[in-house]
This record gives sequence, structure tokens and C-alpha cells, in this order.
Amino acid sequence: MSRVNSNLKKRCASAIAFILVFGFGLDICRLFYFQVIKADEYRTEAEAQQLSDTVVSADRGVIYDANMNVLAESASAWLVYVNPSKIKDEAQKNLVATGLSKILGDVTAETIAEKISNKEYSYVKIKSRIEYNAKTAISEFVKENELYEVIGLDPDTKRYYPFGNFASTVIGMTNSDNNGRAGLELKYNDTLTGVPGRIITAKDANSGLMSSNYETKFDAEQGTSLVLTIDKSVQYYLEKGLSQAVKDNKAASAYGIVMEVDTGAVLAMATMPDYNLNEPSVLTDKAILAELSKIKDEDEYDVAYNNAVYLMWRNRAISDTYEPGSVFKIFTAAAGLEEGVVSSSSTYNCTGSIRVAENIINCHKHSGHGTQTFTQGLMNSCNPFFITIGQELGTDRFYKYFEAFGFTETTGIDLPAEAEPAADITYHSKDKMGIAQLSSSAFGQTFQVSAVQMITAVSAVANGGRLMQPYVVAKKLDQDGNTVYETTPTVKRQVISENTSETVIGMMEMVVAEGTGKNAYIPGYRVAGKTGTSEKLTVDGQYIASFVGCAPADDPKIAVLIIIDEPQGASHGGGAIAAPVAGSVIEQTLKYMNVEPVYTDDELSKINAVTPDVTNVSVSAAKNTLSTEGFTARVVGKGDKVITQYPIKGQSIPMGGVVVLYTEPNVKDTTSVVPNLTGLSISEANARAVNAGYNIKVSGAALDSEVVSYRQSVAEGTKAELGSTITVYFKTTTGVQDD
Repeated sequence: MSRVNSNLKKRCASAIAFILVFGFGLDICRLFYFQVIKADEYRTEAEAQQLSDTVVSADRGVIYDANMNVLAESASAWLVYVNPSKIKDEAQKNLVATGLSKILGDVTAETIAEKISNKEYSYVKIKSRIEYNAKTAISEFVKENELYEVIGLDPDTKRYYPFGNFASTVIGMTNSDNNGRAGLELKYNDTLTGVPGRIITAKDANSGLMSSNYETKFDAEQGTSLVLTIDKSVQYYLEKGLSQAVKDNKAASAYGIVMEVDTGAVLAMATMPDYNLNEPSVLTDKAILAELSKIKDEDEYDVAYNNAVYLMWRNRAISDTYEPGSVFKIFTAAAGLEEGVVSSSSTYNCTGSIRVAENIINCHKHSGHGTQTFTQGLMNSCNPFFITIGQELGTDRFYKYFEAFGFTETTGIDLPAEAEPAADITYHSKDKMGIAQLSSSAFGQTFQVSAVQMITAVSAVANGGRLMQPYVVAKKLDQDGNTVYETTPTVKRQVISENTSETVIGMMEMVVAEGTGKNAYIPGYRVAGKTGTSEKLTVDGQYIASFVGCAPADDPKIAVLIIIDEPQGASHGGGAIAAPVAGSVIEQTLKYMNVEPVYTDDELSKINAVTPDVTNVSVSAAKNTLSTEGFTARVVGKGDKVITQYPIKGQSIPMGGVVVLYTEPNVKDTTSVVPNLTGLSISEANARAVNAGYNIKVSGAALDSEVVSYRQSVAEGTKAELGSTITVYFKTTTGVQDD
């Protein structure tokens, strides 16, 4: 019996030992599995429960203009989030959803309620990039309803554009994730983007944040800043001119570029209509909104609206191509001179048309220009003359210069979405350039270029023949303002000789002085240019009007290109509608650059004179002095002696202008109503202004005998100081046809 008991005890002990060993073995295996194999996974889960790790957005780099004016910067903002695990009940969830929706405005209570319905989550983002007013309102809402553990605010950043629409298609904007979406913001996104920071805070047993004693911060680093070649003042002149061109000509759009010819630096670039960078998805064009309002289907409307927004963002000066028309004759002229197939003394008899293969190509003057010199051929924009030059060059030599001026390649400008030339699509390849294609290309038809290609090529003609690589970013700065990179102007190649350059610029100056470009004429400044008008290849019956010019012609500093797309006014030619815009931009830019005007005797005789000093003398003596010097007097007051005058001594006003004589002190009403000064000749506009007590400053084709005013700087019906000067813009429709 004892033996049996002994064996039983042994078996029991063995069983117990096996169970213990097996059990502990399992535990050891499980511990090994959890602590070694799954260690990283569970460590991460534990840290997530014990630590709050918040990413702090970094400020993007600042974008400055050439004079360090801020064009884009990151401002402080906040991100609002909710901790659903801390929501007590359904009533509190509804309170949070309703309250935040009311403050944020553009997030519905239903959306918020759905986001925070899962109580397993401890962090749900509701909205980022909220501004100070909303942040303050949320803080008050949290305080009033004791929602400290439920609603939180984290630091964030928001991109801000101080000047709204200014240079919008160049600067571009960011999306909700603070990444570049268009323009320079997209092109230089990696450069502008900073390094995010972090805030790591310990949590208590209830997943609440502990005090700042348990907090670790890693500061965010601001991105690299950009200093542009864009000059705020020049950009303003260009935008103002293009905006007025769209309005005056009821055009679909207008775009242009101002470039420094020696470096390729872009001083201004704009597309009109433009948009507000702070509200990039808001359409403001009334014509487009009117068309969209006709769409009744909601889905169709959304698609059309989004397409209109994308089109609004488009930088046409970079991404669009157009048929250049007669502007291209500049390059045919340069190639002909360089290759010796034509010279300054060459002549051609234009009969009004020329046969090319089986086709007759007309000159815009169907009766013909008769015998004309090479310069006159460019002045008259004579198609048969330039077809002949192209044919004498032949395909090989013509194509050599077409390629050398950069029309078969992108310019490499540092902006996104540059249009890429494509052989036999946007231009004729050499292999497929027959006599018809050669002839049409020679005067700027049947191929397309981009605006940035065109102005870069014209700058090469102006600067002595060097094709430059255009650029928009001049410098990069670190967060302390130190220069970490500076752009060096790049010469891509020498296209033509300096002699050819000087000759072509001289011819272009005559185009402005006496030819189709006379509406770009500026008294005191020598402007060289060429007009262009082309029928759009993609839209029947629609035109593109253009003008390109450089100044001063004797030492070119800047080139200006103006393109007006689908004008609907009385005129659609580049000489009639684009040249005046270019002239105005050139004049303002040269004055801004302190380029002093140099007037010819003829100009001096027709423009301004200097007012004499007629104060402290009798009214009759003052009138006599003013009359002798060709001015008109307007007396304000009943005194017999002049106390003050306006304009004061030494001011420049037009010949025959008015000087207001004040004979009493403290005159209360020194203003009058500005009359309509448009639709008039220079003498008529001056007479009407003087009769109303104002002077005019003549801008535009002032020396042409058949000019008509089309715009004034102070609107009709506005009250202005008596004796003040109103700029009146003149142009002619005679002799400016080029299509």
C-alpha cells in the first residue's frame, strides 16, 4: 500500500512539476514575445497613451520684391482640435459641435459631430489656420462651458499676402496644408518650406495633459526667403495698364512683361484679370459669373466653377502661346542683316501682294506701299517685303536664327508650367518647312510662341545680341536675413552682332517715331518698338494685339511686351490698342528709374512751359505777364492784388495752360468739377481743361497731327483743386495698321 502511495505521489509531483514548468514556460515565451518581438509596437502604443506629441508648423520663408517690400509671409494662426474621449455625454457632444460651428462659420455642426463621435480617439483636428479672432472666441467658449479637457488649440501658421491681387499669377499661393499650389510658392516650395517643430507633453492616468514641467519643445525653423527681381512700382504700372486695356477694349484678357535687357531680370509680369491671393478660389470676374449663373445643374456648375478658378490662376505670360504676327519681323530683319541678304540701303517695291507657291499673300495695305527702304518696310509692317527676305535667307539660315533666338526651346525661367515648344505643333520643324511655311513664318504667322520667349528674344536684339536666361528670384535669404544664394545673369549664346543689334533698334525707333508704333511715342524719350496683330488659330474671328518695345533706344535698359487677347472694341490692331499701353508703362518706368527725358526742339515747342512768378503784383499786371508768356489767368477773389498763385512759380504746365490767381486769403472753395477730356484733339482738350480751370499733361502720340484723347487720369465729374494738372492720354488710328 505504501508502495502504491509512493508511486502516486511521484506521479502527482511530476504532473505538478510539468504544469508548473509548462505554465512558466508559456509565460516566459509570452514575455519574450511581448518584450522582445513586439517591444517596439507596444512601446509606441504606451508612449501614445502617456505622451502628447504635437507638430508645430514652421513659417514659410518670406517673399520680398526687389526693394524688400513683403509680398508673402506667414502669420501666426491656430489649429483647433477635440478630445472625444473626454466628452461626457451626447448633450456635451452637441454643445461642442454647435459652438465650434458657430465660431468657425465654414464647418457645419453635423460635420463636427460626426468627427468627434468615436470616444476611442483622443485627438481630432477640426480646423487649421484659424485667425486670432476665432481663436479668442474659442477660448471664451471653452472657459464659459468648462471644456478645458475637451477642446484644445495648437499653434499653427497661415500664409498671408499683404497686397491681395498684386502679382498674383507670379507669386501663386499655398493650399490648406501650407504647400505651394501655384507660381513661385509652388516652384520654390522645398526652399520656402521650413522644418516643423514639436511639443511633447506627458499625460496623466486619465489622458489629460500634465503641467509644463513635463513638456519638451523643439522650435520650428523658418524656411528660406526669396528676394525677387519684381519691382513693386514697375509691377503696379504694368498691372494698371493691362487692367485698363481689358476694360477699354472689352478684352478676354491682357498680359505683359517688363524685363531688364542686359540681365534677363523680370521687373514686372502680370495677367489681367487677376485674383486675390488671400481668397484664391473666389471668382470676381462679372462676365464669368454671369455665364456660370446660367448653369442650373449643381454638379455641372461645380465643375465649371472650378475650371474657371484654374483658368484664373493661369500665368498666361508663361503658360500660353500665341501667334506673334508682325512683331516677329524684328527677327527676320536681324537674320537678314546678319547674313547679308539685306542692308540698310536695300529697297523693295510692294504692289500689295506676293505669290507664294500657289497662293497669293496680301499686304495689309492692299494697294501696296510702292518702293520703300528696308527701314520703311519695317515701319509699314510690309508682309511681302519680309516674305522676300525670308525666301532669300532660305530654310537653313532662317531656321538657324529661329532656333538661336530661343523659339524652339523653353527659356528656363524659374516659374512653373512654362509652355514647351513642340516641333510641327507650335512651330515648323526645319525638315517640314517648305516655301509656304518659310514665307508665312517670316512675317510671324502659322506658328506660336510664349510671351516670355518673345521678350527674351527682343532683349537679345536690344542688348547687343546676347540671349539671356530670364529669372524672377534674385536672392535667397536664411532666417537671419543672410544671403545664401544670389542669381548671376546667364548668357545662353550670342545670336547676332552688336552692329546688327544697333541697326535693328534704329529701325524699330523709326517704327515708333513715324510708323505703326507711333502710339508708343513718349516726348523726351527714344522708344524702339514693333506692333503685331494676328488672328487666333484656335478661335475664328478673334485677334491678338501686341506691341514690344525697348527704351531708351540709344542705350536700352528695359524691354516691355503687351499682349491683348480677343479685343472686342472698335480696333483690334496692336498699333492701335497695345502700343499706347506699352508707351505708358515705358514712360512711368523710365521716370521711376531716374532716366531723364531729353526733348527735341520740336517737342519743346509743343509740350510744357514754366510758370512765371506773378505774386505780390496787381491782377492786371499778373494777367499781362501771363498773357505775354502764353498762359491764361483765372482770378479767384475780389482783391486787386495777387496773394498766391497755383501752379506756383517754376512749375511745368502746357503751353496755353491756366494759372489760378488768388486775391484774398483763406479762400474756402478752391475746387471745381473736372470736365470730360476724351474724344478730343490736343488743342481741344487743353482749351476745355483751361476753361474749367485745369491744366493737362499730354501723354502718348503727342506729335501726330491726328491724335484723339481716349483717357484721363482724373475722372469726369470729380472735384479737384483749381490749377491742378490732369494727364490726358492720346492715340491715333491713322497709319498704325499692321495686320
